[in-house]
Amino acid sequence: QVQLVESGGGLVQPGGSLRLSCAASGSIFSIKSMGWYRQTPGKQRELVAAHITGGGRPNYADSVKGRFTISRDNAKNTVYLQMSSLKPEDTAVYYCNLEAVSGLMKTYTYWGQGTQVTVSA
Repeated sequence: QVQLVESGGGLVQPGGSLRLSCAASGSIFSIKSMGWYRQTPGKQRELVAAHITGGGRPNYADSVKGRFTISRDNAKNTVYLQMSSLKPEDTAVYYCNLEAVSGLMKTYTYWGQGTQVTVSA
């Protein structure tokens, strides 16, 4: 079983910054990717940023390019999302995502519990 524990959400003024962290623990055979999604009421969960193992540059949603930076500490199985120049439209519940491959080459997807980010004056 894999657990994802998120931290770092909160209330911030427009133009401010926040850093989200997500630590993975448990039986992880091989991580394919770690990333962040977000969701607002009535909308589908959307990709914010993803770090692919051995995959070169991270993937970012167009709406956050140049403002958000994803990074990963492989030794700690932890992924971070540095969010800068935050806008009210960034308000959402942010979910950590991990995709792992088992010894039988089956892919498993795990989600964190979500952390609220609110951007408001």
